[in-house]
Amino acid sequence: MQATQILKQAVMEQPERAGTIYRDRRRSWREIGERVPRMAAALQRLGVKPGDCVSALSMNSDRYFELFFSIPWSGGAFAPLNVRWSVAENRFALRDCGARVMFVDDAFVEQARELQAGSDLQLIYMGEEATPAGMLSFEQLIDEHAPVPDADRKNEDLYIVLYTSGTTLQSKGVALSHRNVVYVSVCFLATLPHRDDLTHMHVGGMFHLSGAGPAWYITLAGGSHVILPKFDPVPVMAAIAEHKITNVVLVPTMINMLMNEPRLADYDLSSVRTCVYGGSPMPEPIMKAAMRDLPTWGFHQIYGMTETAGYATALRWRDHLEAVAHFPERMKSAGRAVTGMQVRIARPDDAEADVRETGEIQIRGDNVMTRYFNNPEASVAVLKDGWMHSGDAGFIDEHGFLYVADRIKDMIVSGGENVYSVDVERALYQHPAVREAAVIGIPSERWGEAVHAVVVLKDGQSAEAEELIAHCRTLIGGYKCPRSVEFRSEPLPTTPVGKIRKNVLRDPYWVGHNRKI
Repeated sequence: MQATQILKQAVMEQPERAGTIYRDRRRSWREIGERVPRMAAALQRLGVKPGDCVSALSMNSDRYFELFFSIPWSGGAFAPLNVRWSVAENRFALRDCGARVMFVDDAFVEQARELQAGSDLQLIYMGEEATPAGMLSFEQLIDEHAPVPDADRKNEDLYIVLYTSGTTLQSKGVALSHRNVVYVSVCFLATLPHRDDLTHMHVGGMFHLSGAGPAWYITLAGGSHVILPKFDPVPVMAAIAEHKITNVVLVPTMINMLMNEPRLADYDLSSVRTCVYGGSPMPEPIMKAAMRDLPTWGFHQIYGMTETAGYATALRWRDHLEAVAHFPERMKSAGRAVTGMQVRIARPDDAEADVRETGEIQIRGDNVMTRYFNNPEASVAVLKDGWMHSGDAGFIDEHGFLYVADRIKDMIVSGGENVYSVDVERALYQHPAVREAAVIGIPSERWGEAVHAVVVLKDGQSAEAEELIAHCRTLIGGYKCPRSVEFRSEPLPTTPVGKIRKNVLRDPYWVGHNRKI
């Protein structure tokens, strides 16, 4: 259980295959296998010792990809920073992990200097321009250092610290071990129907598991990584067509953007065999449109979180097809627990719930984090008797399929009834004019909380609040339907991986109120 062995496997099996493709730069696995030990030597020379954290603040690139292996090769642990965070938020993460070396690209030179001020932080520039004053050059460090042997970190040794988005509370560093990442990589490959000749396109930020996860399991399969700095529909479609991409990881908002892109039919996207999606439930109209317009794509929904190395259940492509043909309810599910992982539903007293009884989703397996970094109290709160307490509500049906209802903290209690926002959002998305929808609870003197919908309409479409509410009444119980609708012209705020930030929409309504849930 050694993360660097993932790279060694690719170098051994596919030495001349393209390992990374970024802009006009292409490197084989043999070349990457030569570069990684040299950067590891440079990090050791800079004082990185076994277990020390090394950070990065950068958009996706081939050099960023190499950090997943050169940092552990040196003996260190990776602690990437969130590209959407403020200086204050990233300063907290740096201090929390204790990193004294940080990699930075062109987009974050100024923020890096702010983070460096008053500290002994050493900056390594890995951008495309001339190296800024006071920083070390990524390529020069590789050129100047001879390769060193692998530091041989493995099993329970710390591999990476991933900081949660911190949308409502202080962010927490999720500590994943070498065992965690190797185990989850093997489980991913066991789930994928096609494991040979993979070419993956990265659009999710590599500071997050949507980017980091494929960096591990595609490498384990000896595949190629086509790396884009970020998601943008047209460059994404162009990259798929040019490089014959076989695998992508997208969140529902990204798939929705592709489905609404006027130039969708202009590009040949038929090389894609597997599209992994997750992060939030897929509205059924979007899923059906994607299955219709992208017929070669095999969609696989995954459910997990940073604390479970991004994985716990999967709704495989064959499950999608069976759902369409025979079990339409299953399109709303997140699939079954994958091999090697256990998922259960628990009541508030941690007793296991009955079939179809809603409770907290709990997860157990070698994918579950070792702890929250420097936060023993939070670790104890969520790791109990070997089970990771997710904070998500859901139920499991008689066939073992998991249905994620909502975040427990996002559940709306209106007039004594529990309303899961995802149920209301699914109804709203079935209206032909709705492009985006988020449902939140807002203060109500009569009901305690009232169901409130925030909606973005499709270009050229129109709808009134009363029309959308009436539409919902045809699909869900009246107590679940929005009592008010707010229309917005701009896209709804999202986290770096595309989850709608409901707290940003909700918090202004609760100023001066003491929430009970």
